[in-house]
Amino acid sequence: MDEILKNPGMLRLGGEKRDLSILFSDIRGFTSISEKLEPEQLTNMLNNYLTPMTDVVFKHNGILDKYIGDAIMAIFGAPLPLENHPSAACRAALDMLTELESLRQQWKSEGMPDFIQGMKIGIGINSGPASVGNMGSNLRFDYTVIGDNVNLSSRLEGTTKAYGVNIIASQYTWERTRNEFIYRELDCIRVVGKQVPIRIYELLGVKKAGAREEGLIKMAGEFESALALYKDRKWKEAAAAFKSLIEDNPEDMASEVYIKRCEQFIEDPPDDDWDRVFERRSK
Repeated sequence: MDEILKNPGMLRLGGEKRDLSILFSDIRGFTSISEKLEPEQLTNMLNNYLTPMTDVVFKHNGILDKYIGDAIMAIFGAPLPLENHPSAACRAALDMLTELESLRQQWKSEGMPDFIQGMKIGIGINSGPASVGNMGSNLRFDYTVIGDNVNLSSRLEGTTKAYGVNIIASQYTWERTRNEFIYRELDCIRVVGKQVPIRIYELLGVKKAGAREEGLIKMAGEFESALALYKDRKWKEAAAAFKSLIEDNPEDMASEVYIKRCEQFIEDPPDDDWDRVFERRSK
């Protein structure tokens, strides 16, 4: 609002190309949750969830683009330039998980149902050029961002379900933040609506000294070693490596995904020109 007061001409239709980061978050199984709650209960729960999540966006100098039901769309790097917007988006995503854990504890103390106490979210982050500005009609318009990179961020949020992870960042965000955060490479995929494949990474934490961080780095390294065997078409060795990972991390769905792929490839190997790209057929 301060920027608009300085420059009232901003209140017109139109956009500009800007380099920024986009974050989408979504509650897992929200439709199922909504069916089990009365409308007033659902509204209270959603308000209690969206308030701290929005505060996290503001804390990291992002703006709330919109709520889409239970989903949040946030922009980092507009309307005011933000040099470290990829880092800001990643830190916001990690803080969202921290806030969710606090909410779970609160809901547990309040005696909320188990399906509320165990709520999970998925977050997708992408960085790159997009058109940002006032979009809509002459009668009503909103400040928002559109473009291919926005669509990709949304697709990455949906992809978290396929790998059972909380946060997926694109290779474009990873390239600009890999020295600051702990990641593990998940896959090279082609999302719905795009022809160009993209490498995706799970955002695990901030790089700092600590036993938890050392454990995350170790796990990420072991996973990527198993992934290298998979890429090298060594299906049996890769499957054994992923199974070893699950022994230490029983809830690691990403390793289970690769075990199934390895077993399928052992029975029916891909062609010699296999490009190691996985085709996502759903959003």
